[in-house]
Amino acid sequence: MDFRIVNVIIAREYLTKVRKKSFLLTTFLGPVFFAALCILPSLIMLMAEDKGKRVGVVDQSGIVMPYMVDSEQTDFMDFSGRPVDSLKNSYFDLDLDALVLISGLDTVSRTVSVSAYSQKPLSVDMKETLSRNVANAVEEYRLESYDIKGLRQILEDVRVDIPVATYTMDASGQEKITSSEVYMAISLVLSVIIYMFIAMFSAMVMQSVIEEKSTRVVEVLISSVDSLELMFGKIIGVAAVALTQFFLWIVLTAVIVLGVSPFVGMDTLAASTAAMSMTPEMNVMPDVSTSGELAAVMSTLSSLNYGEILLSFLIYFVLGYLLYASLFAAIGSAVENEADTQQLQMPVTIPLLLAFFIAFYAFKAPDSQVVFWGSIIPFTSPIVMLARIPFGVPFWELALSIGLLLVTFIAMAYVSAKIYKVGILMYGKKTTFRDLYKWLKQK
Repeated sequence: MDFRIVNVIIAREYLTKVRKKSFLLTTFLGPVFFAALCILPSLIMLMAEDKGKRVGVVDQSGIVMPYMVDSEQTDFMDFSGRPVDSLKNSYFDLDLDALVLISGLDTVSRTVSVSAYSQKPLSVDMKETLSRNVANAVEEYRLESYDIKGLRQILEDVRVDIPVATYTMDASGQEKITSSEVYMAISLVLSVIIYMFIAMFSAMVMQSVIEEKSTRVVEVLISSVDSLELMFGKIIGVAAVALTQFFLWIVLTAVIVLGVSPFVGMDTLAASTAAMSMTPEMNVMPDVSTSGELAAVMSTLSSLNYGEILLSFLIYFVLGYLLYASLFAAIGSAVENEADTQQLQMPVTIPLLLAFFIAFYAFKAPDSQVVFWGSIIPFTSPIVMLARIPFGVPFWELALSIGLLLVTFIAMAYVSAKIYKVGILMYGKKTTFRDLYKWLKQK
């Protein structure tokens, strides 16, 4: 293989991709979209709340209506004592959003049943509000039935939720307060990013191969260069595009954060991170120190080995991308259009999806058997191992995982090169797995 020719192909592929408007748009708008994704969920939740809903209540139990308290979202109207059938018939005249029927009190089970009628299906928030209000009424009724003075206060005094302060210790015994939620967030972010990059840029290689084959450009290229040189030049060229985009995203994201921080304040951003990492129970407990949680978040962020994380990301991205890009390049060479790739893609995309699903739950048990083997097996290790790294991984596991991934890439590159060499000039027939096997046996 002539590396001078490969370098020419790499430069051609790289320059072709980075000059496209789509590359410029995704590169410069990507960080903006990422920042928007962090903010939009909260805004959407606020804007999507039910407001001004009118709910009629027929309380046959006599204990629930006092707990149906009006709020900004819901106005409750008491129709107790009125016939339910007549209310249903005049439902639209009453301009109600829902009609709620609460059954009479069952003195044996000491509970009630609730039925809600509406023109449109009830929203989840409305259903939860009704369930919570009725549950509070039934709970209070049951407490009063015991006829124990101060029982409510006794239960409040007994109920407790103990926050757990977590620390990590190094070999010298030095302790650092940490936040498991921060590790979880970093684990998820790394998994999503590397999955997205490997899937997106490997597919880009396949699309580029299909485009050149369908337009017959590849016939001109093959007359001047070897098919192996063309395949690896294309793969490495797209890899250079991916790394360029990745580093530009890092730089642009840092610029956005630094640009916003004078207006928002770093303390506010950190406090927001701390609040996002808290569990709902922590947020409602009055005796939990928010500053303590913030200290744990900041301590965790400062103690992370960013050099190891970045280096691991680059290694696993490069090797994982090369592995999957070579397979996608072989698939692209075997078909004439993108519609024919579905069947051939299946064996390649299944491990990639499986890796993503394992990584998505790796933070729950980073040392479990399924996560461990997912981080060792080459077809899933690029994604799963990155999800484990924030929690700490022994060096021998990293070395074994990277070594197996490298060996597997070399083996798959050899297989893909043989398929690419034959398939790139094949036209007029839909390729099957049997055809791929025949091409592999050719000398």
